[in-house]
Amino acid sequence: MNATVGDVLLQHGRVVGQHDRSAEIIEVLGEDGTPPYRVRFEDGRESLVSPGPDSEVRHRDEPTPAP
Repeated sequence: MNATVGDVLLQHGRVVGQHDRSAEIIEVLGEDGTPPYRVRFEDGRESLVSPGPDSEVRHRDEPTPAP
C-alpha cells in the first residue's frame, strides 16, 4: 500500500451495519509512501493508522467510482 499526502484512505466496514469510513491522508510516516499514515476524518478528528486488508487508498488523480 502506497499513498501520498492528499490521497483518501477508505476503510470498509467489517461487520453488518458498519459503514465505510474515509479520511484524507495528511502525513505519510513510512518510507516511500508506506504506512503508518496520519489521517483526518470527515468530522475533523485526526488519527494515526496502519491500514489493514479492509482498507484501500484512493489517489487524488483517480476518478471516484459511481455508486
